[in-house]
Amino acid sequence: MFKKYKLTLIGVIIGGVLGYLYYLFIGCASGTCKITSNPLNSSLYFALMGGLLFSFFEKKS
Repeated sequence: MFKKYKLTLIGVIIGGVLGYLYYLFIGCASGTCKITSNPLNSSLYFALMGGLLFSFFEKKS
C-alpha cells in the first residue's frame, strides 16, 4: 500500500508541516480566520491540499 500511495503520503506530510509553519509565521492573530487561527486546522487543511496536489503526479497502473 505504501508503494502505491507513496507520493500522496509524502504530499500529506509536507503539507502538514507547511500548514503548521504557515500558522506559526503568518497565521491569523485575531482568531476570525477559520483555517489559519488554529494550528490543527491549518495543518489538516494543508495536509489535504498537499495530498491532493501530489496525487496528480502518481502513475496510474
